[in-house]
Amino acid sequence: MDYKFRILRYDPLKDEYPYFQDYLYETQEQKSILEALMEIRNEQDCTLAFRYSCREAICGSCAMVINGKFNLACRVELDSLESSPIVIEPLVNLEIQKDLAVDMEPFFEAMRQIEPYLHPEGGLLEKGYRIEEREMDKIFQYINCILCGCCYSACPVISRDERYLGPAALAKLYRFVKDPRDKRPFSNWSRVNTEAGAWGCDTVFKCNEVCPKSVRPADGIEALRRKLVVEKIKRIFKFKR
Repeated sequence: MDYKFRILRYDPLKDEYPYFQDYLYETQEQKSILEALMEIRNEQDCTLAFRYSCREAICGSCAMVINGKFNLACRVELDSLESSPIVIEPLVNLEIQKDLAVDMEPFFEAMRQIEPYLHPEGGLLEKGYRIEEREMDKIFQYINCILCGCCYSACPVISRDERYLGPAALAKLYRFVKDPRDKRPFSNWSRVNTEAGAWGCDTVFKCNEVCPKSVRPADGIEALRRKLVVEKIKRIFKFKR
């Protein structure tokens, strides 16, 4: 099969504007988009830049926009695409470092702000912390996040407000505050009770649509909002008493 790839190219060190470059690719085997990009880079243009690591849809490194859809290049098969040429673009809402590689620092900074780790009560237990399976089921979907950044890139709020933490970070925060082992105080996680946090979401569910692991970040944001309201009401009644 013969395929035409139209790839967005941009090197900020020498290019004034991004541009598209076409490549012809031929294969007799079933290949993924990532495998095709690797062969194009190895055999046609060694300057082509993109990220990848595990090649098994686990690390999230190869997230990009393929024919207008956010996805992992390693899990999209060439024969599953009907349109030609195959248009490949980098994630949006993030600065291009080179070609298909973007600067993920804003995404990871948002993650750092919500402190994505357990805050246990007291010291560490010798035998660890046990959790019932039914409690684990409530947060399991949010644990599946592979930090690919697709939801952050697709989020319309991020495009207009760089302060917004984004879907992945807020859903990850809900994963921890819902975990019975996490004892972080309300003053810690209620910092997201702002327009740049839980209330900034437009609830258009684009993040749910593009997530390659079915995390459904918008569900976590909605649940986080409800928990914020409930905790706030509890404190109001406690204060009145």
